[in-house]
Amino acid sequence: MSKDYYKTLGIEKSASKEEVKKAFHKMAHKYHPDKKDGDEAKFKEVNEAYQVLSDDQKRSAYDQFGSDGPQFGGGGAGFDGFDFGNFSGGFSQGQGGFEFDIGDMFGSMFGGGGRRGKPRGADLQTNMTIDFKESVFGVEKELKVTKPSVCNTCKGDGATPGTKLHECDKCKGSGTIRTVQRTIIGQIATNATCDKCHGVGKIPKDPCKTCRGTGVVNDTRTIRITVPAGIQNGETLRLSGMGEAVQGGQAGDLYVHISVAPHKNISRKGADLYANLDIRLTDALLGNTYEIETLDGTKKVEVPSGTKINSQVVLKGLGVPTSRSHRGNFVVNLNIKMPEKLSKEAKALVEELKKEGI
Repeated sequence: MSKDYYKTLGIEKSASKEEVKKAFHKMAHKYHPDKKDGDEAKFKEVNEAYQVLSDDQKRSAYDQFGSDGPQFGGGGAGFDGFDFGNFSGGFSQGQGGFEFDIGDMFGSMFGGGGRRGKPRGADLQTNMTIDFKESVFGVEKELKVTKPSVCNTCKGDGATPGTKLHECDKCKGSGTIRTVQRTIIGQIATNATCDKCHGVGKIPKDPCKTCRGTGVVNDTRTIRITVPAGIQNGETLRLSGMGEAVQGGQAGDLYVHISVAPHKNISRKGADLYANLDIRLTDALLGNTYEIETLDGTKKVEVPSGTKINSQVVLKGLGVPTSRSHRGNFVVNLNIKMPEKLSKEAKALVEELKKEGI
């Protein structure tokens, strides 16, 4: 049965690539297996839909043939309106007429060969929260992830250590299963990855007891992550090969969505950091020296005489690193605190200032 990838992601067929990406992140977060209410099956469906709709060529082929089309491992259905006259490669003379290899044909369309490549594991997603200072200067974190991983016992080949693999009896070592279907235009040959050896071409004679011959186990592993300096809330780190492992193939990627906890006194805008400093009215008039807490420790702030409302003092080079040798600034917003009450003597002094036009 053909799968509706647009429905899986909850988007329209006209959705842009950015809309596809946003929908995927939303659905993947909802169904992530590590969550209490996660759904592994739904998560894999969402990932499958994204892998197709995020790729222009795959999406175009899907829109034309659906998920049952030959480019996705299906049969020969879905060719209405397709002009085979545009393709001269892949044809041969078979016993029942002309025969051509769908794999060869679509390989030329999508830039690959007719034979399928090694299988690839699904991409996985998780979330990580770091504090404000860590987001500015960067940090190394350890993250525990439960996922299908390469079996440590057999190192992924599925065989008991010390034993050998032998040729798969289903695909005869080719890693693919070839089927030929008769149609009104001739015989259509398709190559699909062997479901017994998963495209490897070999299977263990004595299966590994740990993974039962699959080469993969579901376990919790600790991954060390380097969070770069200057990362912002909502950004995502991609860890290549840290996603789902599959036997005889390439592991998917792990996407780590970063959340930055807000600082109680400091905010960020681009490469600059901002903080507020309350000063007395007399210091605004006469000037004074204050201290303020920055991410680099306590620093002195020189308040000049005659400071006006909404004035700022800039501490250069104490902001967010933008390179090894350059950082943004730390901007101090000066907030002049007006006295709520004045003594009789203070009022008299203010009256004297008033007479001088101040």
